[in-house]
Formats: sequence, C-alpha cells, structure tokens
Amino acid sequence: MAVRTERGYEDLPGLLALMAGDEKHDPSSFSTLDVLWVLYDRVLRVDPETADDPDRDRFLLSKGHGPAAFYAVLAAKGFFPVETLATLGQFDSPLGHHPDRVLVPGVEISSGSLGHGLGLGVGVALALDVQQRPRSRVVCLLGDAELEEGSNFEAIQLAGRLALGRLSAVVIDNRSSTQGWPRGIHRRFELEGWSSAVVSGRDHDEIEAGFAAACGDRPHVVVAKIPRART
Repeated sequence: MAVRTERGYEDLPGLLALMAGDEKHDPSSFSTLDVLWVLYDRVLRVDPETADDPDRDRFLLSKGHGPAAFYAVLAAKGFFPVETLATLGQFDSPLGHHPDRVLVPGVEISSGSLGHGLGLGVGVALALDVQQRPRSRVVCLLGDAELEEGSNFEAIQLAGRLALGRLSAVVIDNRSSTQGWPRGIHRRFELEGWSSAVVSGRDHDEIEAGFAAACGDRPHVVVAKIPRART
C-alpha cells in the first residue's frame, strides 16, 4: 500500500537514526545516500503509486549489504511507513540486513551477495526491449570494490556489445577496491562502448547531470566519487 509522506532530504538523518543493529555497514550505506536521494527525487520515474506499472523505471541495488540508506529513502518517498524503519533486522520485520524484493515495497531485486546486480540489470533491460517498453529505464547501483567480481566484466561487455541504451550503472567510488582501476573506473566501461560521467557523489546537481548525460543509444555509467573521510 502506498504511504503518502512530505519528508525531504533534510529528514534523512533522522530516518537513518531510527535504524540500529547494522552499524558495521554504516560506511557502505551512507556512501550511497545522496545518489539514492537524487535518483528517487529527480531521475527515476517510479513512486508508490506506480511501483507495479509495467512502464516504470527500475532501480536495482547491487550494493545490497547495509541497505539503511536505501530503506530511509524509500520510507521518505512513501513506499512504506516510516515507523517500519525502527524494526530493522527484527524478527517478523520486512527490513532485513539485505533487501528482499518480496517483503519490501519498491525493491526490485533481492541483493547483498555482491556481483549479481549488473548482470540482472542487463537481463531486465533485454526483457524490456523485447516487451517494447521504450520509456522504461534501468539503473543499477554498484560499489567500486564490487566491480572486482568477474560477473561484472561479462555484464559490462555484453551491455556494450548489445548497445543497451536504457541501462545505466552508477558506481559509488569510495576507493575501497583492492586493485584499483588504471585511468579511472569510467575507462573500464568506455572500453566496452559505454558513455560515462564522473561526478561528486555528494553534489545533487552534478549527480542529476551525470544521469542526464546518457546518450540513449548505448549504456551509460555514472561514477560518483565519495571523499574517504565521509565513508
């Protein structure tokens, strides 16, 4: 059931404070907060009333460990009651330490095991092409360290070869990868035919512009850089 709310970005710290029990994943969660807010506030064509609309945009959280920021944004946008946030991780709570698409309104995929989201995004984009839904966009959020999973290399390559223009990835770059990326994360995608934008992961206007830079005729990646001190 859709839950109407008037909460805004300034309410997010208070909503995050309602959740306890997964503090070890706070850095992973909080690094995504501004990108998540911009996506749901300015970019994605989805809200509680259209969450089941076949023509909606799809958001896939591949970086699913520590989903507190995701839950806070969904609650702020009215996908479920704010009071539910205080039940995070409790028995019978829909809010687990990994998001569950069956239990949490607005969640498109169950995630937490890293490396799966972008491959699923490719599949969803292909399915929407077959269904001829030209307005539906697919956005997948990943972490920079998660890109070291081999499944992502295959997904990046296939999306580029198939020119999946409805697919966008956003990579939260908080410099947590082990090996790093020569010449930057965006170059890994560009080599496979993606367009790219590199933005500050805390600047809402930059984040919005990064998604707006998608060409539509090939997949697009937004690399959102997060200062180490804030993660």
